[in-house]
Amino acid sequence: MAASTTPLNNLAVDATGERHHGTAGFFEYVSVAMDSLRANKLRSFLTLLGIIIGITSIISVISIINGLDIYWKQKVSNFGPNTFVITQFPITTNFDKFIEMLKRNPEVHSEDAESIRRQCASCDQVGVETHKEVRVRYQNRSLEQIDMGGMTPNIMEIEGKHVEYGRSLTDWEEDHSRFVTVIGSEVAEKLFPGADPIGKDLQVGDHWFTIVGVGEKRGTVFGFSQDNYVKVPFSTFQKIYGARRSVNISIKARQGEMQRAEDQARLVMRNRHKLDYHAEDDFGLITSEGVNELFNSLTRIIFSVSLFVVGISLVVGGIVIMNIMLVSVVERTKEIGIRKAVGARQQDVINQFLVESVVLCCAGGMGGVVMAYGISWLISSFTPLPSSFPLWAPILAFVLSTIIGVFFGLYPARRAGKLDPIEALRAE
Repeated sequence: MAASTTPLNNLAVDATGERHHGTAGFFEYVSVAMDSLRANKLRSFLTLLGIIIGITSIISVISIINGLDIYWKQKVSNFGPNTFVITQFPITTNFDKFIEMLKRNPEVHSEDAESIRRQCASCDQVGVETHKEVRVRYQNRSLEQIDMGGMTPNIMEIEGKHVEYGRSLTDWEEDHSRFVTVIGSEVAEKLFPGADPIGKDLQVGDHWFTIVGVGEKRGTVFGFSQDNYVKVPFSTFQKIYGARRSVNISIKARQGEMQRAEDQARLVMRNRHKLDYHAEDDFGLITSEGVNELFNSLTRIIFSVSLFVVGISLVVGGIVIMNIMLVSVVERTKEIGIRKAVGARQQDVINQFLVESVVLCCAGGMGGVVMAYGISWLISSFTPLPSSFPLWAPILAFVLSTIIGVFFGLYPARRAGKLDPIEALRAE
């Protein structure tokens, strides 16, 4: 920093030669550091840029991960209480493993669900659902790429979904393959603006269905609507598209028997697929806990990689601050000599430069917190990516900044403290 113009009574001793101790001395150090920041605004900003970028990056990443965690638990991972799903493929992040499963895993069919229903004593309800993208039309309005779900009526209860108005599908309609449907709220809003869709006929693909209910609005997940669907009886879906389609089996366990239900359902599936005792499952058994574990492992990886990249930025910023503090020692050599000549101890000088280094870093940390808050707000407001700014972020920024300031400011401070006062006074 440039040589301080602070009067001697703001240095380590006052005009009478008495040293300042405790809180008063600390605030004097802070005052000198702030004066130095104000006197060299552009250089201070450039010096702090690495710290600002590092703190901004790490808090922004934490905000996104925090927002994702909240969002995931609210909208994605909750299948309903005591509920799990059996699918053709388990959750995996290994591409080679997925290719292997594509070749190995057989389809899951409604007969599998029937066997589970008969043999799983701990399973309270067993439902089936399968999907297909279709075009839907009402009068002169039409929608493309709508998710058509063929399901047994108990799927709504198993998965904790509700009908906002009208009614859900019934067992009688499933048994008699009736052409009725429950539509999503988005489909209702776009095809029946300002009108009641209940009782009206809707063309789904090449067939006509009578609307009996409208699903409760569920919003979007990462920008994709959860209300863009039509649900029809599973038997009706099979009548139209055939019975040899892979399905998802949703199972609700009896209260307190979740693990037992999982074990029994797994055993039924392994027996049906004739798997040896040591053979790996050739189907997926997905639970809320499993989905959350996958999400947590992914966010841990993202955070670890981000932390490494951000750490480089913070180290570079710290090195820049150390170099600037070394330049400051050279520029203020004569000032240091005067301080020591009027009674300042070596520790007083070290404290002064350490405080200046910490104040510099904390100023960068504050700038990083402000920028991170702005980025978090922009992300949550203008993108489908959720972001939640953590209230403890300023504390994290302060702690990191203090550590960096002390670590990278210690060498310049000790170098300043060891200057010989006579040699320092001769410096030009």
